[in-house]
Order: sequence, then structure tokens, then C-alpha cells
Amino acid sequence: MLSSFKRFRHRFIRIILISNLFSQIGIWVRNFAILLYVMDKTEGNALYVSLVSVAEYAPMFIFSFIGGVFADRWKPRKTLVWCDFLSAASVGIVWLALLSGLWEAVLLTTLISSVLSQFSQPAGMKWFKIHVPDELAQPAMSLLQTLFAVFMVLGPVLGTGVYQTFGIQAAIGMTGISFLMSAAVLLFLPPDSPGSGQEAAASLSVIRDMKAGIRYVAGRKTLLLLSLCFLLVGLGVGLISPLSVFVVTEKLALPASDLKWLSIPYGLGEIVGGIVTFAVASRIAPSRLLVLGLLVNAAGMILTGLSGMLWLAMLAQLVIALLQPAIFIGNQTLVMQHTEAEYIGRVTGIRTPLMTGAMLLMMGLAGVLKNMFPLEWIYGFAGLCLAAGCLAVLPLLRIHGDAGGTEEAV
Repeated sequence: MLSSFKRFRHRFIRIILISNLFSQIGIWVRNFAILLYVMDKTEGNALYVSLVSVAEYAPMFIFSFIGGVFADRWKPRKTLVWCDFLSAASVGIVWLALLSGLWEAVLLTTLISSVLSQFSQPAGMKWFKIHVPDELAQPAMSLLQTLFAVFMVLGPVLGTGVYQTFGIQAAIGMTGISFLMSAAVLLFLPPDSPGSGQEAAASLSVIRDMKAGIRYVAGRKTLLLLSLCFLLVGLGVGLISPLSVFVVTEKLALPASDLKWLSIPYGLGEIVGGIVTFAVASRIAPSRLLVLGLLVNAAGMILTGLSGMLWLAMLAQLVIALLQPAIFIGNQTLVMQHTEAEYIGRVTGIRTPLMTGAMLLMMGLAGVLKNMFPLEWIYGFAGLCLAAGCLAVLPLLRIHGDAGGTEEAV
């Protein structure tokens, strides 16, 4: 563990982590404050509540690939700073709208910020590719994942607490300040080099850039297999995401309020798994991390569906969460290792809607399938989806140069 922390004398990685700390505070306060506020204003109207999720997830389909194209064209540092600044500015406009009584404007905060994130996320990946040495990429990704895991547990508490204590205007104001702080921290990153943006690409059409990105992914075995893998992961995760409460009420014969006993070990596992993965990340190849995470998560899903005792279901959730960081870190590291900097945005933009789209498709079908098949069959099928994803990436264990470098076109 100490040797892993010594690697983070890299000043610019620390800046990225601090920036993400502020942005995560803003995101979680915004998400939960707006959700609770909309529920209060509409007395739990399902249509308005669902619009909160639509505002958050719809931009992933509409703007993810487009954002990736422009992230490849634009300079990454400038893109990151401007996205955070514009998010803060949009929050300020919404705050003024709230003062005038237009409460529906809160949905714009989530929508605009989600759109901007489709540009900032691939820009962040591009910045990592340019500035972070290969030997630091995987430990850096593991530390970021640990930060995200901590907020998965603490974020809902923070957002709920701010809204219930200070109200929606204070929560919106805190969100804007958090994004401004994130942008201010990013200003300490090194200036973009002249070659970090594709100025010459301005003469090319966006459609032409999109086609080039698709050909790039299709022509590289590693990226193609990773995309197939995460399509399958999206199918499996999306299928069981709405069904956890039925594990509690049907398999365990407990009241729905006892769902928290599955959430607690899951949240704890996310944090511990992130820390452990960070400690060993520099000593395990990313493809092995990915395969191990997929296998354990597949087994954990099947065990959850079969479990008839609370302690066994809690253990399954703990095991799943412990290895989920390995999936994220192994995947992100492989993408960075096998993608050239000028294509990193488009590669990210292609893969994001694949997994998210698969998840939302199966979320929509989960209720129908629940009425047709036993719960253990559904969880078993979800586990098989992840096992199939594991089979898809097994060839990566044999690809020469797994430790780094850019893969040649196939």
C-alpha cells in the first residue's frame, strides 16, 4: 500500500483527484436534492420523478459519441475547465429561476450538467493518456474508483442532509460552488500543448470523424472485445438492478424495508474493494483484473438469486462489490493502453452508450421477465451474461504487450 501511495508524487494526478472530489460533491448534492425537491413539489408524481432520471441518462445516448468526437478535436485541459465552469454557470441561472418561482427549472441543472459531462469525461481520458505515465495509469484509475465508491455510500447521505437542513436553494448554490472549485483546481494543470488538439480536424466533418472512430474500434481486437464485453455486462447488470427488493421480499421472506441489509455490505465492499485494488493495481495486469472481476461478479449474481438466507445474500453482495472496482479499473486501463490519444474521445463515446443502452433496455424488460420466470433464473441469466463477457475478453490474456503500448490494427 505504501509503495502505491509513493507513486502519487505525480502532482497532476493529485490535481485531477482533488478536482473530482469537488465535482462528486456537486453531483451528489445536486442529484439527491433535486430528486427530493421534485418529490415534495409534486407529491411524488411518478412522471416528474422519472424526468429526473431522463435528464441524467438521456444525454448519454444523444451526446456521448458527439462529445467524444469534439473531445478529440479540442484541447483536453481547456475542455475540462470550460465544462465545469459552464456547469456552474447553468446552476447559477437555475438558482435565479428558483427565486422567481420556476421550480421546474431544477431539471435543467441535471440536464445541462449531464450533457457537459459527455464532453468532459472523454477529455479527461485524453488528458490522462497524454500526461500520465503508463506505469501510473492503473493505480491512478484505482484511486479514482475508490473516490467514486466512497461517494456511492456517502453521497446520498450528503445530498439528503444538505436538502433537508438548508433547502433547495442552498443545495443548488453548493452545487455551483463545487463545480467552480473543480474548475479552479483544474487551472493548475499544465497548459495544453499545441498538438493536444486536432486543429486541422476543423476542416473535416463531424460525420467523417465519427466514421473514423468506428473504424478505429472495429479494427483493433482489444477495443472490439472490450466493447462486446461491456455490452454483455450492461445486459446482466440492467436485468437485476430493479429486482433487488424482490430478493428481500420473495427469496428471504422479509419486509421491503430490509433492503438496507443488502445495501450496507454492497457499499462497504465498494470502498474496501477500491482500496485493495489500488494497493495491488501496479502488480496485476489489467486484463487479469478485468477477468477476475467479471468471474467473481458472475458467481455473486448467481449466488444472490439462489440464496434463501439473509447472511448468504449479504455475503454475495459483499463479494460482488469487492471485485467491481477491478472491472472498472481493468477496463479503463486497457482502453488507455490500447488507444492513441487522438482517438480516445471517440472510443469512450462509442462504448458508453453501448453499456448504458443495454442496461436501460434490460431494466425495461426486468418487470416483464420477473412475471414469466423464477427470480433465481433471472439472476442466473444475469450471471451468465457476465460470464459470457469474461469469455469475450479471455483472448486479451494472451495478447502480447498487455503491460502497455498501443495495439496494432487487425
